[in-house]
Amino acid sequence: MKKANFEFGLILLTLLIAMTSNSFAFKFEDVLKKGNEFYKNEQYEKAIDEYKSVLDQGYESVGLYYNIGNSYYKLGKIGYAILYYEKALKLNPDDEDVNYNLKIAKAHTVDKIKEVPQIFLVKWWDGILAALTLSGWATVAAIFFLFFILSVGFYYLSKSITVRRFSFIAGAFLISLFVLNVFVLFAKYDREVKTQFGVVVTNVVTVKQAPDEKSADAFIVHEGLKFRIEDSLDNWVKVRLPDGKVGWMHKGVFGII
Repeated sequence: MKKANFEFGLILLTLLIAMTSNSFAFKFEDVLKKGNEFYKNEQYEKAIDEYKSVLDQGYESVGLYYNIGNSYYKLGKIGYAILYYEKALKLNPDDEDVNYNLKIAKAHTVDKIKEVPQIFLVKWWDGILAALTLSGWATVAAIFFLFFILSVGFYYLSKSITVRRFSFIAGAFLISLFVLNVFVLFAKYDREVKTQFGVVVTNVVTVKQAPDEKSADAFIVHEGLKFRIEDSLDNWVKVRLPDGKVGWMHKGVFGII
C-alpha cells in the first residue's frame, strides 16, 4: 500500500512539473506573440518591454535578442541595437540574419576603428575558439570520451589480436583528442567568463585617463562602439579599444554583452 502511494505521489509530482513547465512555455510564447504584434504595428518601445519581460524571467535565445536589436534599430538607437545583436551572436556566432543586421547597424556608427593586426598564430587560435560555442566544445569532448570508453571495452572484451591492436591505437588517438579538446574547452570558458565586452549606448562619451571625472581626457568615443573591459573600480571600468587605446569609462554609458 505504501509502495502504491509512493508511486502515485511520484507520478503526481512528475505531472505537476510537466504542467508547470508547459505553463511557463505558454506564458513566454504568449508574451513573444504580443511583442511581435507590437513590432508589426511599429510600436517598438512596447515590443521591447514585452521582449525584456521574458529576459527578466531568465529566458534567453538568439531570436529574442535579435528581435530586441531590431526594435532598437527601428527606434534609431544604434548602440542598443548593436548591443543586443552582439548578445545574440554570443549564443550563436554563425547566425546569418544577426550578422547581416549587425553589419547594417555598424554602418551607422561614427567610430571606424581598425583592429590592431594579429599575428597568424593568435588569429588561428581565436578562429578555433570561435568555431563552436562553449556547449558545443563540451559536447565534442563528451563524444571523444565516449568513443574512448568504447575502444577500451573492445580492447578488454575482444579475443582477436587484430581488434585489440586496433582498439589500442584508436583509444590512444581518441584520448589525445579528448585532452586537446578539454584544453580548448577550458580556454573557451576562461575567455567567455573572464573576458567581458561592452557597447557604448550614448551618443558621445569622453574616456578619461583615470577613474575620476576630474582626470584628463584620453579620447572620445561614440554610440555603437564595441570595446573590451579590462578592469573596474567603483563606477568606472578600464576599457581597451580594438586599436589598442586604453582609458576609463563611466558605467552608465554602456551595456555589457
